[in-house]
Amino acid sequence: MKVEWMLEKLRAYLPWMVIFVLGGCASHGPAPVSDRGGASDHTPAAPAGPRAGYYLVQPGDTLLGISRRVGVALQDLVVWNGLTSPNQIVAGQELRLTPPDGVAQVRPIQPPEGAEVRPVAPSGGAPVGAAPYKDGPRGGRIPYTDQAWNQAQSADHGAAPAPAEPPRETPPPAAAPAASADWIWPADGKVISGFGEGNGKGIDIAGKAGDPVLATAAGKVVYAGSGLRGYGKLVIIKHDDSFLSAYAHNRQLLVNEGQSVTKGQKIAELGNTDADRPKLHFEIRRQGKPVDPLKYLPSR
Repeated sequence: MKVEWMLEKLRAYLPWMVIFVLGGCASHGPAPVSDRGGASDHTPAAPAGPRAGYYLVQPGDTLLGISRRVGVALQDLVVWNGLTSPNQIVAGQELRLTPPDGVAQVRPIQPPEGAEVRPVAPSGGAPVGAAPYKDGPRGGRIPYTDQAWNQAQSADHGAAPAPAEPPRETPPPAAAPAASADWIWPADGKVISGFGEGNGKGIDIAGKAGDPVLATAAGKVVYAGSGLRGYGKLVIIKHDDSFLSAYAHNRQLLVNEGQSVTKGQKIAELGNTDADRPKLHFEIRRQGKPVDPLKYLPSR
């Protein structure tokens, strides 16, 4: 009887034991994976943006475009980021938008368009082996007029140009020329155009490119440049309150404005700037009016 009673108990508990055993085995299997539309549970994080005060270079960016976009000057971006060229950037690079500690923001002065910047010679002497700083136009070239000439030869270029004189009914009496011993020839070539011929304001002296051009008398350089159209590279020397001399079409200028020169000093090299051939156009002006240089230069 006892054996039968135990078998009955075993039959009653057997299904629960099977369920328990199967449940324990299933707990060691892989966890179910939920389907979320095919998206991975490990989505990569978005890339971090640039640090404050920096710009992250994107594909196709140029330094000029970045400069305009962020409002920082191109030369500042080059200096602050240690670049040797505006093209030296790559996608993913961070660019500094503010100056590093201890670096001042400097805006270099830009020369006028077309001007040739050269070192200025020490006072009283011409630069060795190079043309002076004033070898280019001042704010562009202007056509020749008496008013433009007076403004060019004025020592104070900031002053307003002198008003044009009213027309005279009769020409003023010719002034007596200075003694020829006070002047020397500015070049050794032959006179190929006299006073009143061609432009009529001086004489043209033939020569070879590079021939020396000499100061015809002592004085002070009041203009050295190429801003007066038709004269090329021009030097104007003031000798006293009455007389000026002008030397045009030079290849190279060897003196600076404000420099004192002596009679016979080499002030330029003969050339053909604004001319059809190498030559020196030479003028003498008395009280601002052109006079015939042959009445002042010694005979030869």
